[in-house]
Amino acid sequence: MIDALTAPFFQRVLVAGLLASVACGIIGSYVVAKRISGVTGGLSHAAFGGVGLGYWLGFAPMLGAALFGLVAGAVVVVAQRRLRSGLDTLISMVWSLGMALGILFIAVTPGFVPDLMSYLFGSLLFVTWDYVAAVAALDVAIVVSVAVAHRLFQAVSFDEEYAEVRGVRVEWVSISLMALVSLAIVTLIRVVGVILAIALITLPAATARQWVDTLPAMMRVSIVLCAACVSAGLLLSFALSQSFDVSLPPGPLVIVLASAIYVASAGLRAWTRRATGGSAAAQEPATGRH
Repeated sequence: MIDALTAPFFQRVLVAGLLASVACGIIGSYVVAKRISGVTGGLSHAAFGGVGLGYWLGFAPMLGAALFGLVAGAVVVVAQRRLRSGLDTLISMVWSLGMALGILFIAVTPGFVPDLMSYLFGSLLFVTWDYVAAVAALDVAIVVSVAVAHRLFQAVSFDEEYAEVRGVRVEWVSISLMALVSLAIVTLIRVVGVILAIALITLPAATARQWVDTLPAMMRVSIVLCAACVSAGLLLSFALSQSFDVSLPPGPLVIVLASAIYVASAGLRAWTRRATGGSAAAQEPATGRH
């Protein structure tokens, strides 16, 4: 651990992962509360189209990923509310279209073909301080937005119809929330890649929901869990490469750890319910209370 923490490249990686955990924990709580994990998966894969567009036109792939994610999120919300299109169909379209466009854009890009694996499954070991600064800026944007509009996001997450009756502009709030989801996904592309981003956004928040009953508490626990998984995954990857000469990418290890924690938490929660006689209080975490 000491060897890892004193290595300059590992310090960059760890800071990037911890900063991404902030965005992941905050936005993941809304995603789990609103039950839109499928939409998150669609947006993460749609972001790959922006990566390809960035390579094709010669600008930063991460900027392209953010733009594609923002557009895809707005399209899903508007199409579902105004065109009454089925959400499953929209998710499938955005999911597959984003991946297809990304592959096509990269195929027509002249010259060297970039390493797609680093965007699909993460590439923390090549993180730069510029990327760390970009993640920090996205964190600030997400935290400020949530601080200003938390009550609106919460209302839309738990009951859209009631929020609309109370005068909330549900469509615009939903688009704004999707925009934040897209930004959170961008912070995770270098951590776990576009394919695994959905897991890191939802699993820590879903684990937290089993034990806490408010969104702010859920966010705090989720941030801690996400940071713990990222740190442990990085350290495990480093330890395996140094001690056993086994090179395992940290991104998938992070997801395996997050999944293991979720399964263990669910089992402990079920045991707790049985031990307490299945009381209502033990079975109703994460309500809409603020």
